[in-house]
Amino acid sequence: MEYINIPDHPKPLPLEIRLTVLANKGPSTPHIIKLLEWQDLPNHYIMVLQRPSPCVNLFDFLQSCGGIFNEAIARHVMRQVVEAANSCCSRGVFHRDIKEENILVNTDTLDVTLIDFGCADLLYETAYHTFSGTLQYCPPEYFKTGKYYGRQATVFSLGVLLYSMVCGYFLDQSDQDKLKDWLWYLPSLTKECSHLINACLHPEPEERIHLDRLLLHDWFMVPNL
Repeated sequence: MEYINIPDHPKPLPLEIRLTVLANKGPSTPHIIKLLEWQDLPNHYIMVLQRPSPCVNLFDFLQSCGGIFNEAIARHVMRQVVEAANSCCSRGVFHRDIKEENILVNTDTLDVTLIDFGCADLLYETAYHTFSGTLQYCPPEYFKTGKYYGRQATVFSLGVLLYSMVCGYFLDQSDQDKLKDWLWYLPSLTKECSHLINACLHPEPEERIHLDRLLLHDWFMVPNL
């Protein structure tokens, strides 16, 4: 296990504990899981985490809805996940594994909570040369050049999440070719939704929308549910 120092704590802590604490540092963020207590033992550590109730992970919730969301529900979920991703990055945390299974949904309110910092790292402005997370959410530049940047990779993973919620499946190579030329769309989606997906999933990271500009996209201008 990798250990790291934390202010006001006499001993280094496992990285996952440190990053979960860091992601919650400052004003309370309702969309990031809270660490209530922890214990570091010789061969493992124990984390006591908040558990919203009633809740299921987003993957199971999506399947219970037929495997696909309408844009209104997808927008409600995405707005909260983007806020969580922004909060993590602003506090120096790169989650690296934003996906359906790592998002809890309160089935009464549709409030969401980002969980599981087991693949996370400190957010650096320099490139990462190793990938940790889920393959379907891995940014294409890593396969092409062997490196990627934290915020650009976060935007890509958010695009994969949106794509899977409104399409019901993951993108394939034919999608990649259309995305490169800004030609990707689905007739069943609004033009704003198709454009946002293209802006998040563009294979060239420099062409992607910036993380701090995501919630200003036209698709998010429609009010909440």
